[in-house]
Amino acid sequence: MSVTNLSDLIAEFNDWLKEAEASEPNDANAMSLATVGTDGFPSVRMVLLKDVTEQGFVFYTNFESRKGEELLKTPKAALCFHWKSLRRAIRVRGTVEPVSDAEADAYFASRARDSRIGAWASQQSRPMDGRFSLEAAVAKYAAKYAVGEVPRPSYWSGFRVIPQEIEFWRDKPFRLHERRQYSKGPDGWGKAVLYP
Repeated sequence: MSVTNLSDLIAEFNDWLKEAEASEPNDANAMSLATVGTDGFPSVRMVLLKDVTEQGFVFYTNFESRKGEELLKTPKAALCFHWKSLRRAIRVRGTVEPVSDAEADAYFASRARDSRIGAWASQQSRPMDGRFSLEAAVAKYAAKYAVGEVPRPSYWSGFRVIPQEIEFWRDKPFRLHERRQYSKGPDGWGKAVLYP
C-alpha cells in the first residue's frame, strides 16, 4: 500500500494527539528530540510540540543552546512521542529548517510575559555561576521591558522537522507490538509493517 501524500498521516497523528490530551496527566505534546553533535554523538532532550502541519513538526528554542547549534550545523533530527496512558508512540525522522521570522514573532507574542522575559535572561545550555545570576538577569530584563511589549530576541526562534519517516507504534499483548512505518520516496509515501 502506498500513501500519495502526507495529509492522512498528519490527520492520524492529530487524532492520537487529541486522545493523549484527554488521557495524559501532563504535556501530551511533549516529545523527545534527538540531534547530532559535532563529535558525532547523539544528544536527546524533551521539548514541546507547538504546531504540526503537512510542512512538519514545530518547536521553539534558543538558537545558541546546544540543540540550536547542533541543528543549525547538522539539520537532521528524530522525534519520539510516547503516551503511556494510551500505550502508544510515534517516531519521526527528518530534515530540519528554521521557521520564518513571522512564525517565530507570532508564537513569541503568544507566550506569557514572564516566559518572554525568561528568553532574554537565560543563556540556555551554558554553565551559570549560580541561581542568583539567572535571577539577576530576569530582574534586569523585567526592568528593561517593564513597559510595552517584550520583543523576540534575535537568537530565539523555532525549528520545523520535515518528516521523511513516520512510525506509529501500538502496544500489543506478549510484546507483539503493532508497528507501521511510512517512508517518503520518489513516488510518495510507502508503508511497511515491521516486526515488533
